[in-house]
Amino acid sequence: MDLKSTYNRIAADWFKDHNADTWWQEGTNHFLSLLSKGATILDIGCGPGVTTRYLSDKGFRVTGMDFSEKMIEIAHREVPNIEFLVGDIYELDSFNRTFDAIFAKAVLLHVPKDKVVSVLEKMRDKLNPGGLLYIAVKENTKIDGEIVKENDYGYEYERFFSYFTLPEVTAYLEKIGMKVVLGNIANSGKTNWIQVISQR
Repeated sequence: MDLKSTYNRIAADWFKDHNADTWWQEGTNHFLSLLSKGATILDIGCGPGVTTRYLSDKGFRVTGMDFSEKMIEIAHREVPNIEFLVGDIYELDSFNRTFDAIFAKAVLLHVPKDKVVSVLEKMRDKLNPGGLLYIAVKENTKIDGEIVKENDYGYEYERFFSYFTLPEVTAYLEKIGMKVVLGNIANSGKTNWIQVISQR
């Protein structure tokens, strides 16, 4: 089963499971502190709109985008006053808008390593000059990626994950001409999350 179909299948359960996550908030607050109030943000891979609502509540003009129609349905229901679009990061270059910032939490972790640089270039090209990019991915110093089979929602499903190290993410960003502003690792209990903020 492909990733989009999987997220359409698990959308409602995933929303209930992750609605209360907070590990990303400290890094996100730092990211937002570097932006002017009212700045435009693209929340890419926004899922059911939890982070999109958070960014909007802080006073920013946010657009949420996800490739899962079911996730976007939930986002429209939960946060009806925000613009949500169905869209794919691999086709971001066909999206004819630019933003002051892009927020990409838990997005690159589903991108195979050989496609990461091209996806990052697409994100960079959608940033206004001086624009900021927030990335959060899972840390794993032992393996590059794997297909993970799970059944924690009472049925089996599988997803592909890429794993990273902090120096690796920094190197990717520097390769495409981004200036790294902050890099740290946040712990959510079972996962170390690499958070990196960079500037065009």
